[in-house]
Amino acid sequence: MSHRDDVFDHSPDPENPGWRHWNLKDPTIFNGAVMGKLITRVDDDGRSRLRMFPERRHENLQGIIHGAVTLSLIDISLFTTMHTIGTGNAGPSVTIELSTQFVGGGDPKRPLDAVCEIVRETGSLVFVRGDVVQEDDAVASFSGIVRKMKPRSAR
Repeated sequence: MSHRDDVFDHSPDPENPGWRHWNLKDPTIFNGAVMGKLITRVDDDGRSRLRMFPERRHENLQGIIHGAVTLSLIDISLFTTMHTIGTGNAGPSVTIELSTQFVGGGDPKRPLDAVCEIVRETGSLVFVRGDVVQEDDAVASFSGIVRKMKPRSAR
């Protein structure tokens, strides 16, 4: 079993056929502690989709999904995209650039999806672009760059 399988749950989600879990096995780390349940799939058009289920804790004072939650979903989606439609190696890696344009408010009563494609993948970088949507409603557009890190040698 790889280290990634020790810390991640990528099993099928029985509540959402065709989707897989994208959750850390330790629910006290950021993804689970802040974002809650995350699921992923590859759409028919080949793009990666990461879905979260907003809760009251994800709202801002205006009653819409907080921008920081949307940014977190985007950041996590970069790695989901690398794993599902890239070379499959999503870690260890770090986000080195993220550009986001907020174009609408997120409705906390509907699932929030980051839909991504890989523009280019090299040996050390992955260039991703995508949109955050709720069905046909746009919430944000983004592009990001992830640097693949070389595993540290055991000492």
